[in-house]
Amino acid sequence: MRPAGYFRWAAAGAFALTLGLSSCFTERQNEGAQLYAAHCASCHGDQGQGLERLIPGVAAADYVAQHRDELPCIVRKGLNGPLVVNGVEYNQVMPGHEDLTDSQITNLLNFLQTNWGNQNQPYTIREASDLLGRCNGSDGQ
Repeated sequence: MRPAGYFRWAAAGAFALTLGLSSCFTERQNEGAQLYAAHCASCHGDQGQGLERLIPGVAAADYVAQHRDELPCIVRKGLNGPLVVNGVEYNQVMPGHEDLTDSQITNLLNFLQTNWGNQNQPYTIREASDLLGRCNGSDGQ
């Protein structure tokens, strides 16, 4: 037989655990937006709008949908040379982000895939790591 206050303590403990897990997942869920703000927004714009004809936008960008298999390596290794986004040609150097883990690149790209008019399928961590392997860019994390 359990003491009278046991169930209250058990319920309070379960509630605290739920809050703890919830905030853990919430922070991880927002990681893509945080990574974009830290690593991409200074060039691509805080709303993905780009910079006129100098730097392509990622908001409602056909490139994001059409070059899905290349995007993880572009984030990791950067890009040098011409590309066309929504019918406009760009030719600037984009630095890579070797400091990001595979998981962070996945979360960053999933943020891009599902925001600002982009309605594309999110990546799985396995898919992003496999794609990063094509450019020797996977860190297995």
